[in-house]
Amino acid sequence: MEIEEASRESGHVVCGSWIRRPKKVNWAIIAKAAKRRGSSVSSPALLHIFSFDPDTTSLSSSPLATHTLKESDGDPVAISVHPAGDYFVCSTSKGGCKLFEIVGGAKVITILAKELPPLENAGLQKCMAFSFDGSKLATGGVDGCLRIMAWPNLRVILDESKAHKSIRDMDFSLDSEFLATTSTDGSARVWKGEDGVPLSTLERSGDESIELCRFSKDGTKPFLFCTAQRGDTPVVNVYDISTWKKLGFKKLSKKTASTLAVSLDGKYIALGGKDGDVSVAEVKTMEIYHYSKRLHLGQSIASLEFCPSERVMLTTSSEWGEMVTKLSVPKEWKEWQIYALLFCLFFASVVAAYIFFENSDSFWRLPMGKDQRRPKISLFGGSSTPPEDHNKWNLDL
Repeated sequence: MEIEEASRESGHVVCGSWIRRPKKVNWAIIAKAAKRRGSSVSSPALLHIFSFDPDTTSLSSSPLATHTLKESDGDPVAISVHPAGDYFVCSTSKGGCKLFEIVGGAKVITILAKELPPLENAGLQKCMAFSFDGSKLATGGVDGCLRIMAWPNLRVILDESKAHKSIRDMDFSLDSEFLATTSTDGSARVWKGEDGVPLSTLERSGDESIELCRFSKDGTKPFLFCTAQRGDTPVVNVYDISTWKKLGFKKLSKKTASTLAVSLDGKYIALGGKDGDVSVAEVKTMEIYHYSKRLHLGQSIASLEFCPSERVMLTTSSEWGEMVTKLSVPKEWKEWQIYALLFCLFFASVVAAYIFFENSDSFWRLPMGKDQRRPKISLFGGSSTPPEDHNKWNLDL
């Protein structure tokens, strides 16, 4: 396992997220709080964008771009990156959200602040999420207000002030049709993404508190995963999104999860623990495939996210900063390897057919004349049989 811990020139790391770029290039955005000495600020809150090297499984030593937040904005709280990788939204501790555009090329980029009128004075937003297709943006406030807006025109689809007591987590489904939200009081609801109509309140047992939520993303298993606390026992509930009924639950970790993530291809689900551990399970079997014990020793993992194109995970915590971890999961076939295997199988079948023909008994052979020789078949086209002697047939040529 390869891990990189970033230096913290400013305050502690608050959160981080991957940025998908063209040609399977990935960057990481890291948000840092201001560094304070007493009541004064010695270093401002910063937003860093780092490049990622898949060969070394590490972030660049210096950022590609940096943006300094104003002292009046407070510290960053959460970040959500648009699927296209050209915009991201950052919520701040003093209320409101900031919109930023990433402009430039592969190595020289700039972070530009943009206007975001519907959310500039929206209050503290605990969580945010772009839909998978990038057509919607949802935000959840500590005051329980849920907002859904169309992107990029920011048309307000839903502004529900009493969606929850206080919103804790949210996630859009793969087809962007549904939005799931959880509350600090242990409840969870599902909303229709198109018009914000509430569809269902997820069922739970009397002593059960639902905390985090993520939809499956492989396109074949329409499930909603929710971490829940049953007394002192943490579990992962699985819901059928066609009926919103609970299908069952699985114990994946002995410790309570602080973060939850599903890989972009939907094959793996990961839980970041309040004790700094990370557990990664295969969705198909719900069995643990990777376990990082005390990755962020003694610290609750603040954010956790799978790399879009690599079996790599980005995690952050206030004490240990950001870490990039290569997952010890089974390697997968690359596209060129699949084509190479198919070619080898085809060639082997041709060789096998040739050997079978050459060694078969007379039952499988065509009848031949008394003096006729059996033609020889070439594997690479053509025939090794010499041309016939036309004079043999006494033809007048």
